[in-house]
Amino acid sequence: MNKRLFLLLPIVLLAGCAARITNLTPQQLVRNETHLYPIEVAMKSRQQALVWKSLQPYVVVDTDFYPMRPQPLMTNRWEALVPIPASNSLVHYYFKFDFLVNRMGPRQPDSAASETYSLRLLESK
Repeated sequence: MNKRLFLLLPIVLLAGCAARITNLTPQQLVRNETHLYPIEVAMKSRQQALVWKSLQPYVVVDTDFYPMRPQPLMTNRWEALVPIPASNSLVHYYFKFDFLVNRMGPRQPDSAASETYSLRLLESK
């Protein structure tokens, strides 16, 4: 019994630290004249060592990092306007969060990344 509990302990600890990143962007948007498209994300974490004020989220398209800004009146949602050229009708992106965590001694940098998502741009009717 004790051996089973000992083996489950790391799994429970890792599950409690994981960040839950939720894509709030639709899978399809209608193409516009500005070629700027809103990308939105929410992040929740039960990691008590995370320093929330240090959070810096990015939306990553290919090798380009676009900083996200917090949404007004929300504590865990961010948005960015991402330029997508007229020649592209499908874009793949993911979210990356950089932050500090409290550890023994000074705060340490850490990060979390989401899975990859796709955005399809539709021609207006």
